[in-house]
Amino acid sequence: MITINTPNQSQGIINTSKSLNIQISAGDKTLLLLKKGIWIYFFLIIFEGALRKWIIPGLASPLLIVRDPIAFWLLFTAWNRGILPSTPYLPLIFGIGIISIFTALIFGHGNLFVALFGARILLLNFPLVFVIGRVFTRVDLLKLGKYMLWMALPMLCLITLQFYSPQSAWVNRGVGGDMNGAGFSGAMGFYRPPGTFSFTTGTTTFFCIVNVFVLYFWFSAVRINKVLLISATIAVILAIPFSMSRGYFYQLLVSLVFFILASFRKPQYLGKMLLAAGLITIALTLLSPTKFFIRITEPLLARFDNAAQTEGGVKGTLGDRYLGLMGQAVDQAFDKPFFGYGLGMGTNVGASLISGSQNFLISEEEWGRLIGECGAILGLSIILVRIGLVLKIARTSYKKMVQGDLLPWMLLSYGALILADGQWAQPTALGFSVLVGGLMLSAIKAYA
Repeated sequence: MITINTPNQSQGIINTSKSLNIQISAGDKTLLLLKKGIWIYFFLIIFEGALRKWIIPGLASPLLIVRDPIAFWLLFTAWNRGILPSTPYLPLIFGIGIISIFTALIFGHGNLFVALFGARILLLNFPLVFVIGRVFTRVDLLKLGKYMLWMALPMLCLITLQFYSPQSAWVNRGVGGDMNGAGFSGAMGFYRPPGTFSFTTGTTTFFCIVNVFVLYFWFSAVRINKVLLISATIAVILAIPFSMSRGYFYQLLVSLVFFILASFRKPQYLGKMLLAAGLITIALTLLSPTKFFIRITEPLLARFDNAAQTEGGVKGTLGDRYLGLMGQAVDQAFDKPFFGYGLGMGTNVGASLISGSQNFLISEEEWGRLIGECGAILGLSIILVRIGLVLKIARTSYKKMVQGDLLPWMLLSYGALILADGQWAQPTALGFSVLVGGLMLSAIKAYA
């Protein structure tokens, strides 16, 4: 038998007894099926874009929600088996989702399909966070991390090929076989590559998560193939210039800050980090005069320079564009219609069905979208639920880190951002947010 213990009621994440949560036989077919379903969900996140761009582009539109039937089956099966946790977050989100469907139809845009498309985020995907957290064990969690490490070098090769290929090349073909290409504006004539994903945010998110596991595996006692770990480390570093993503670069720094904070509890971590920093410094010193290094870093530096001129650099990106827009969304919440413009209207699909274009009808930023779609009360309630869950996870992750378990803390270094403010209107970002949220809940569980 496998005994799974989750945080107690006082932690507010999952309401269970302090000792026994649920006993499941190691050979339980339902549990094994649920795990297989989660793995299918994971691989569909990675390869959904490839299906829509290269393999079956004619089905690009229906494949946009290819993970939703899996999410529905996982939720129904977990509920039927009694595995869904007793937590206040689920009824709150479910209630808000149902109410928002009716308010969208009565007071908002009035389009049932748009409302249902928006509701699937709250009714199908968000609850899946808790299913993953309940079903996945530490073994499953580490196995997924190793799979992502295996994918890192091939993904780097792909984005490198996309980086140097014209947008008309097959490797850069867009969703539905779009010959204009899937790359997004970068600098010096280079485009930000999407990898196997439908949009460049997928590449950024993928390598952000790989980086978390790379740091963890280097400084933990978990046995792992060193050649694999070194290749994934190289991929994480080289992805900085080839992704041309400032968000990815800044996230690497955030994860490093989290690691340094953890090292104060375990000085041996800091020693290894200083050694690694020294080796990287030496490597950069040797490589910096070479034509290869100059050629791959010039576009990235140009992108940073362009951003500094238009947005004010780090202050503009993190302060004005990110934190500023979050604050602005909350500050202007009551300037919107009380019930908002209608659930789903802030998504590209909703905009396309309502106006015929894929321009953002409400807001590109997540909090602005939520408040614009659902109104001040319901929109702010969703935001508070997401922030509340992050804070609960953060508190437990910190306790785990103090006890010597680094993995929850490192997952938090990225998961906190995408769970609280991830752009869930974009399907790939939504999928990764659900996955990482579930992994964080899985990581903070205790096992007998």
